[in-house]
Amino acid sequence: MHVDYNEAAGFLLDNDNYLILMHQSPDGDTVGCAFGLCIALRKLGKKANVLCSDPFPKRYEFIHGDYEPMKFNPDKIIAADIADVNLLGSKLSHYGNYTDLCIDHHKSNSEYAGKLLLNSDASAACEVLYELLLCMKIPLDTRISECIYTGIATDTGCFKYSNTTKRAHIIAAELMDYGIVTERINRELFDVKSRARISAENYISSNTEYYLDDKCAVIAITKDIANELGASDDDFEGIASITTQLESVLVGVTIKEREDGKFKVSMRSTSETDVSDICAKFGGGGHKKAAGCLLSGSLEDVKLKLLSGIAPKLGMDLWLVN
Repeated sequence: MHVDYNEAAGFLLDNDNYLILMHQSPDGDTVGCAFGLCIALRKLGKKANVLCSDPFPKRYEFIHGDYEPMKFNPDKIIAADIADVNLLGSKLSHYGNYTDLCIDHHKSNSEYAGKLLLNSDASAACEVLYELLLCMKIPLDTRISECIYTGIATDTGCFKYSNTTKRAHIIAAELMDYGIVTERINRELFDVKSRARISAENYISSNTEYYLDDKCAVIAITKDIANELGASDDDFEGIASITTQLESVLVGVTIKEREDGKFKVSMRSTSETDVSDICAKFGGGGHKKAAGCLLSGSLEDVKLKLLSGIAPKLGMDLWLVN
């Protein structure tokens, strides 16, 4: 059931003992939204914890570094930036049918939660959270503001992606009134790289594959390659955006093999091509210019499936896939 800001605010104010879920392979938006809400609820004297199938990423340690879970039995489950139960990961999948409220901005949201606060025009789930906290009349502070800024900055590519709105800029400016140091946060989010990340980028620069008259670029990272590079999931965050930097590329695809042998696909568009429609055909979704899905099979089979779905969207003949 879709709810508006007032209804979501009433739900959060009227209840207690919250467990806030992040999606697997957590990015800045789910981390910022989950911890921002957790801090806000605790300010109200409520009990709240954050949980994820995967470890909290090191790059967001400035957000979660001092987090300590509280001891209580949760009464209400909240999903932060999670469009579908499949994104919860195996460790949290059992919460899928018991989620009371989902805070999201993905138009592809499968509406699995009892209540859905969705604004598909928002740049990030953290933008939705900001409006929600204003509705709840919760005073912001530096820590909450850092969380919200992180989500908006990462999902907009530091305010350069097409989903960057006037409202996103206004919110970022308003957050600066609460003492956040954007220079420090932006350095942590976009400039500092591990040695493994540099190795991964070097590998990608030499092994990117081009298809469909060079209009589609594909990056494939297998488990063996990741191990050889000494790279963790955290080192690969944001790697999909590299494909959009390549000349002539209209659709970029990143394929990463997971520990269970399945392939996580991230798709990006630099044109009017709606990649969320393509990913939806494979059980995924997302935004017009940034979407993803999960596929099984051999790497070559996965590539062929994806390229066969992309080719018609680019007005290309399928034979160019081979």
